[in-house]
Amino acid sequence: MKILHYRFGNKRGFTLVELLAVMMILSILAAIAVPSYRRHQLKARETVLSENLYQMRRALDAFYADKGSYPDSLEDLTNSHYLRGIPRDPFTYASDSWECQPPEPTDDGELAEGGCFDVKSGSDRISTNGSPYNEW
Repeated sequence: MKILHYRFGNKRGFTLVELLAVMMILSILAAIAVPSYRRHQLKARETVLSENLYQMRRALDAFYADKGSYPDSLEDLTNSHYLRGIPRDPFTYASDSWECQPPEPTDDGELAEGGCFDVKSGSDRISTNGSPYNEW
């Protein structure tokens, strides 16, 4: 018959000091990574906003070139198949927050027909370059 001997001096596992050291290293890495992640996330949202504005302005120009007047709203662009759908503003998280700018009068004082000459973001936040998103 074999007798099992338990040895208390040869335990396997981590000490409290080792666990605290690992936690300290992980927290330092997280403190470095989180601000960088947020900065890159903000830059990505700004890029999406810029692309959305470009595509909607392009669709407005194509609408004007085809029909001779600007659309009354952004929904006219989707109804006429110039856009598949109105994109979501990456800062307001809504597709109905876009602000349509009416056409400006020409030198002879006439206005172009339609109510949506240009489109701007509905966000009141400030971009990384210091300009408000609703002025892009």
